[in-house]
Amino acid sequence: MTQVTEHGGGVWSIRVPIPDNPLGHTLVHLLDTDRGPVLIDTGWDDPASWSELSDGLEALGTSVREVHGVVITHHHPDHHGLSGKVREESGAWIAMHAADTDVVRRTRASEPAAWLDYLARKLAAVGAPEEHTAPLLAARSGRRIRALPGLRSALPDREIVPGELLDLAGRRLRAIWTPGHTPGHVCLHLEEEHPARLPGHGRLFSGDHLLPGITPHIGLYEDPDDATVTDPLGDYLDSLERIGRLGVAEVLPAHQHAFADAAGRVRELLDHHEERLTGLLDLLTTPLTPWQLAERMEWNRPWEQIPNGSRNIAVSEAEAHVRRLVKLGRAERAEGTDPVAYVAV
Repeated sequence: MTQVTEHGGGVWSIRVPIPDNPLGHTLVHLLDTDRGPVLIDTGWDDPASWSELSDGLEALGTSVREVHGVVITHHHPDHHGLSGKVREESGAWIAMHAADTDVVRRTRASEPAAWLDYLARKLAAVGAPEEHTAPLLAARSGRRIRALPGLRSALPDREIVPGELLDLAGRRLRAIWTPGHTPGHVCLHLEEEHPARLPGHGRLFSGDHLLPGITPHIGLYEDPDDATVTDPLGDYLDSLERIGRLGVAEVLPAHQHAFADAAGRVRELLDHHEERLTGLLDLLTTPLTPWQLAERMEWNRPWEQIPNGSRNIAVSEAEAHVRRLVKLGRAERAEGTDPVAYVAV
């Protein structure tokens, strides 16, 4: 059965499944406006996901055809995947932060084979062994590359500008730039009294930035033609603190469930990352590549049981933490290492 939850004050959520993913589902939120329903995220581009989204809207007395607009918290396929199909059915606009729109534009312009080449080179540069990168290179000429998610995601037609209210008739929804999980991730602050009159300043659609029981992945989404060294973990920690200061009454995330005490959850995440940085310094008493660090870090299962795709995510997480240590002056590149290794200062 379609799982729809009413959150009061013209806000509902629809559980849209993510195929073959332990997260299970994306919570697509519907916000009623004076011009019609607006979706916050849309879910994965899959027939079962589309059916669940459509059925959920029907259960709420509306339909995909009535959707007025789509606000995307970030470009990941479990959030942005169905946006293009919603626009085709309804004529709805799609809004996204410019930094994530740039990622979408780059991936759309890339041939799948070129994208796999880039990924293989990037993994080799952080120390991935040849047996890990070889399947990526072999897939260049295979049929599998057509199924890669996100390479043909819909281009947004509106820009979400941080700090500004979105153009939603009868609602006050303000965009807050919260980079880290992706460079253009946004949270959306509904600056209206909580329908249950809970204490606090409105509600927050938090996307993947703030989840009740999951630590969001810190992502590296860099332009191959731009040599700037980014610090996504530093960006994430800074934006976490901004969210903590809002004092919202309730958080409506894109996964798991709604929760209160945003400030408490922010503190837990800040403490988690500080503990992880300290643990990495203990590992970096001898030079290690980001791949070697990832092999030694604590995950939700032993490294040997982590599939290749998830290892790619783990090593980018390790690299993001190393970059933070380097920026803080607590680690540095070890001389004469190729691929590059790092050591504690």
